[in-house]
Amino acid sequence: MRVPHVLTFAEGCPTIAVMKRPLLWVLRTIVVGLAVAAVVCGLLASRFLQTPVAPSGEQQVRIAAGTPLLRIAAQLERHGIVSNGRGFVLLARWQGLAGQVQAGEYLFVEPARPAEVLHRLVSGDVRMVRYTFPEGLSLKETAARIATAGLASESEVMELLNDTELARRYQIPATSLEGYLFPETYTLRSDSNAAELVTAMLEQSRRHLTPELLTAAAARGLDRHQLVILASIIQKEAGHDAEMPLIAAVFHNRLRRGMPLQADPTVIYGIADFDGNLTRKHLATPTPYNTYQMRGLPAGPIASPGSIALHATAHPAETDALYFVSRGDGSHVFSKTLSEHNRAVRRYQLGR
Repeated sequence: MRVPHVLTFAEGCPTIAVMKRPLLWVLRTIVVGLAVAAVVCGLLASRFLQTPVAPSGEQQVRIAAGTPLLRIAAQLERHGIVSNGRGFVLLARWQGLAGQVQAGEYLFVEPARPAEVLHRLVSGDVRMVRYTFPEGLSLKETAARIATAGLASESEVMELLNDTELARRYQIPATSLEGYLFPETYTLRSDSNAAELVTAMLEQSRRHLTPELLTAAAARGLDRHQLVILASIIQKEAGHDAEMPLIAAVFHNRLRRGMPLQADPTVIYGIADFDGNLTRKHLATPTPYNTYQMRGLPAGPIASPGSIALHATAHPAETDALYFVSRGDGSHVFSKTLSEHNRAVRRYQLGR
């Protein structure tokens, strides 16, 4: 009975040896396969990271606040900005930037590697838009420009510009922001709204109304609001920046003597639905802005003055002139007496 037991034991040893060979072969195959897979994955990853992707034309991608990274990556892949959305997610997580993508609207035009795209999203390199406002625009004209830019409807902008709480916040003693929307070119994010643009204009106005400027204006008898009112008139009257100090001097001389300013732009501002034709009836009709029928400054600013007009108002030229008339080319003739002025009017306005 012991012989079969010994034979069984002896025959079992070769069986174990035979089973070891396939096991080692399988392990070697797995190791080689993993190595090959690692090499392939490395090559694919390297290719993904090093190959710039060129979008087909301009691609705008809007990322809302709180958008998951997977959805952002899918957007980028759909717009042809990255070749593989999942690869982009892995890159962001590997660099520890998965939760740092900034919301906004991005414009992609040039070829870029995934890391460059990620850097733009993390740094908030959003699309910017320029809004230009020239000197001398009235509140209504400014509202029309903002509406044309597509930031809001004109009625919505006008409601914003007549916000008494906003005026109070910026220490404007009026019921509107007239005169305080500083004329300049503003560069804002493409997803900015009308309120953000108006705030930027008010902040710029506050920066230009410096303590030095207000001190110089006070020496001329003007407070901050009066400075803006008179500067807005000078802005509308002047055809050339170089003449602003002379025009400012004329108005200061008239105010000091108690003479009406007799500024056509103020009369026009007070006319509802002005058709471009200023008549004698307009000049004879009293309004809070008719400086032919009143002495002193009108009820408020008539436009937004620029920095040159503000400076000229606080620092007028030294002259005794009380009158000026347009030559028709943007320049003016300045006169000290009414008879001189009448001769200039006959020459340049009546063609005699």
